[in-house]
Amino acid sequence: MAKLLEVRNLKTQFFTQDGVVHAVNGISYEVAQGETVAIVGESGSGKSVGVMSLIRLIPEPPGKIVDGEVWFDGQDLLKLKEEELRRIRGNRIAMIFQDPMTSLNPVLTIGRQITESIELHMRFNRDDARRRAVELLELVGIPGASSRLDDYPHQFSGGMRQRVMIAMGLSCNPQLLIADEPTTALDVTIQAQIVDLVERLKEELGMAIIWITHDLGVVAGMADRVLVMYSGFIVEEAAVDALYAQPRHPYTLGLLRSIPRLDLGRQKRLIPIEGLPPDLLDPPSHCPFAPRCPFSVEKCWAENPPLMEVGAGHRSACWVDISEVKIYDSRTDAEAVA
Repeated sequence: MAKLLEVRNLKTQFFTQDGVVHAVNGISYEVAQGETVAIVGESGSGKSVGVMSLIRLIPEPPGKIVDGEVWFDGQDLLKLKEEELRRIRGNRIAMIFQDPMTSLNPVLTIGRQITESIELHMRFNRDDARRRAVELLELVGIPGASSRLDDYPHQFSGGMRQRVMIAMGLSCNPQLLIADEPTTALDVTIQAQIVDLVERLKEELGMAIIWITHDLGVVAGMADRVLVMYSGFIVEEAAVDALYAQPRHPYTLGLLRSIPRLDLGRQKRLIPIEGLPPDLLDPPSHCPFAPRCPFSVEKCWAENPPLMEVGAGHRSACWVDISEVKIYDSRTDAEAVA
């Protein structure tokens, strides 16, 4: 597949009264046309800041993109003028945010919020834009779409508001859709409906997707590749099947061990990740996961490992080979890698 997006050494920091927060620490990855890439990790790992930096939505101050390149269709987005970027943002690259109630304007009708970008980017007149808005609401499964254009966000349920956000994101037929934890605030049934909807629309429209989440259960059924982030770094990158079958970074292993599995017969004991994430005000020179890692060795405390090839299309930032460890193993971790 042809390359659509390439991120090179992206670094984003926040300059606060307490010091410099190192939110994103030199991440690099690619997204191909029509591909779904999931970015996973705990809260505070840099997932959302990383994708918001792509289209320069980081508030300045206190935030600042201090280094890196973001190449999209032959242009470095970080070097474009604001007016040039505005023609891409919301048009060729669209974003769905986590909480639709705070992302939607409560004093504007749903119809106006959808038609605004259509009129701006596609140069439709108001009548044509409203017809396009109705088509989009029907596409995302909102019943009685034409009669709901003049309703306000508070008149929709949480799941319906998220569908409206998806309709807004799709309004200009983007090449890349960024979804920032779009199902987190929804119940499980609505989550499944939203995931199914996005997958169907991806197939129909041929767009690429970056899906940010902390829910590995959602990722398994929809992603082609997975990036695992920790402390502002990408610590593992792999095709989704390879990541679940044989995780190569201890943090990924910990995430997988902490979610329920129904395909193993009698459920094994869930194993939590001990300890707390590092303080981003004081980035370590060693592996950031070392204080929580059951496999750490002396080298882990001396040097932060880069992403290294551990298999075909599989990279991990770890000095220790944990490939023999099973996600649910009756042995202790120490025995498993002995």
